[in-house]
Amino acid sequence: MRLEGVGLRYGWRGSWVLRDVCLELPPGRLIRAQGGNGCGKSTLLQVVAGATRPGRGRVLGRPARTAYVPERFPPALPFTALEYLRLMGRVHGLPGAETERRGARLLARFGAEGHADRPLARLSKGTCQKVAVVQALVAEPGLLVLDEAWTGLDADSRAALDEAVEERVAQGTTVVFVDHDPARLAERTDLRWAVGGGTVAVTRQVAAAAVRIDCTGVTGGPDGLSALPGVRAVSTLAGGGIRLETDETHSDALLRALLAEPGTHIRRVSGGQ
Repeated sequence: MRLEGVGLRYGWRGSWVLRDVCLELPPGRLIRAQGGNGCGKSTLLQVVAGATRPGRGRVLGRPARTAYVPERFPPALPFTALEYLRLMGRVHGLPGAETERRGARLLARFGAEGHADRPLARLSKGTCQKVAVVQALVAEPGLLVLDEAWTGLDADSRAALDEAVEERVAQGTTVVFVDHDPARLAERTDLRWAVGGGTVAVTRQVAAAAVRIDCTGVTGGPDGLSALPGVRAVSTLAGGGIRLETDETHSDALLRALLAEPGTHIRRVSGGQ
């Protein structure tokens, strides 16, 4: 996905919030947009997500499944939490039963399973924010845009969202986010967009060091193992066992996935910093 010469201003004579912005959004990358208040971060994310059309330029290659958590989620929608998730599932072309299954699992992950049948208008701000996050994750999107999505969440839910973002990136999703906490996913961020004065400057993180995980008892052939979160390479060890190569960014998510499989034994973790 890329932005080519994107420009946007509010009103014919308004100042340019974005001017001639050109950006690449590679798959499987975590991108942080940062800058001062009113610099245009939210506007940029709206353009990336497709919620706002640029006045100039074009956006190419946006994934068909794009999900967005806006800075302000409208809680007074005339739906229960589960009805809203069903609606968003239909928007993304998901069968109703699949949406309900994923939605129930995600609501439980964020500690909101007891609110599935409650109207959004009667939920607390924090619980509404959990529903906003769940609706973005339920489609397993190719592009996930999060504008201050952690704001209003309790500590457990913030950690759950961190983990969910890592999982999506490991599975090839491009994630673009804004957050007031400068430490948020700092070591896992691939690109940083510095927004200000209508422009966007891009900096890249140093490539993460390789991490090797030696294990036994893992089921699935090379193709199945390669599909695990963040796997770069799969090899067979002398004397039995499997070595999976990943990087520091994805090693925690991969270890969790391995340990969730019954019978898997981690023999050794090496590499990294």
